[in-house]
Amino acid sequence: MKKIIAVIGVGYVGLPLALRFSNHFKVIGFDRSASRVLELSKSIDVNKEENTKNFSKKSIVFTNNFELLKNCNVYIITLPTPLNKKNSPDLIAVINLCKNLGKILKRKDTVIFESTVYPGATEELFLPALEKTSGLKVNKDFYLGYTPERINPGDKINILEKITKVVSGSNKQSLDIVANLYKKIIKAGLHRVSSIKVAELSKVVENTQRFVNIALVNEISVLCNKLKIQTKEVIDAASTKWNFMKFYPGLVGGHCIAVDPLYLSYKSKFYRLNPDIINTSHKINSTVPNYIVSSLSNLVPKKNPKVLILGATFKENCSDTRNSGVIKVIQLLNKKKIKPTVFDPNVNLGLNNETNCRFEFVKKIYKSKYDVIIILVAHDIFKKMGLQKIKNLSSYKNCFIMDIKSIFPKNKVGFQL
Repeated sequence: MKKIIAVIGVGYVGLPLALRFSNHFKVIGFDRSASRVLELSKSIDVNKEENTKNFSKKSIVFTNNFELLKNCNVYIITLPTPLNKKNSPDLIAVINLCKNLGKILKRKDTVIFESTVYPGATEELFLPALEKTSGLKVNKDFYLGYTPERINPGDKINILEKITKVVSGSNKQSLDIVANLYKKIIKAGLHRVSSIKVAELSKVVENTQRFVNIALVNEISVLCNKLKIQTKEVIDAASTKWNFMKFYPGLVGGHCIAVDPLYLSYKSKFYRLNPDIINTSHKINSTVPNYIVSSLSNLVPKKNPKVLILGATFKENCSDTRNSGVIKVIQLLNKKKIKPTVFDPNVNLGLNNETNCRFEFVKKIYKSKYDVIIILVAHDIFKKMGLQKIKNLSSYKNCFIMDIKSIFPKNKVGFQL
């Protein structure tokens, strides 16, 4: 039987999968957003991760009609798995999807999850929902797999096919099916693991390691400021040793590094374990926005200064503003009765503001009477602008520059982490 693949959720993770698989199989890309489906049907990716050329000559259809998926026999789920207001895993979107998917699931179908979860979630939450609604049993009637996504938004070098893919299955046959599918598109090779739990945990460990190390350098950056030396210079010096891992201080946001460690912490508590390092790292990283704003207040005594923020995304050179640390900085500025102007040329639609904080997002930047310019994201475009052009965005010669990502020399700006 020929494989017909449904990729459910065609955002940053799902779209590259759908396009690569469509070189080998018939693919249906499903998304609830009608506007997203319309854009993709016109070969437009507003996230700027896939260019128009990547859509050409593909055996793919985009839809928001779930009924069109019933003839598929492979279902790849790439829905987001965020945190709720209590910083606990919010898996309801995937669970509800499983309930609906169960209604069209058939014998010999394969269901593969790519969404990041805590270890055990696939088999403890998603699988029961599939089995209950479908009346089918895993390993007997259908196959189950898990392969964690490793998409890095904004990275044009480490793209999907060039990143080793961890694959797992509910039994050997399921694992073989998953591996045989993904080897068609992953040039870097596959890494098979013994269970779905191993694959789930491997993903959250990847980002927890980064989370902890970023917390370390965020803490060190405070000391560096006391010593009046540049944190970046210290890290660059230390990284000349072969086994040093290079991380720089900054805001921690996005849908991976800021989320995955708390999934691991959540699961640890089920076993009455106290993940001290993760919890302490979360506390340190959470204080960075406050450190930035309090430093501004201490260094710029003017009441209600006019502030320009450069950068709105959660990381450099991407368009993704979800869970961006910039929002937290704006919230703290608002508490000081400051409504900043925000500029990010990488973002088409403006800053994703789920917190109703006050700011003006501009698509073009003009010279104005800015007292403070805060460079929050290290986009290449800001580096190419150069410090003088950035300073010239303000009509004040003594405009205070806060270079949070240490793009420029420390002695040329007012503040760095």
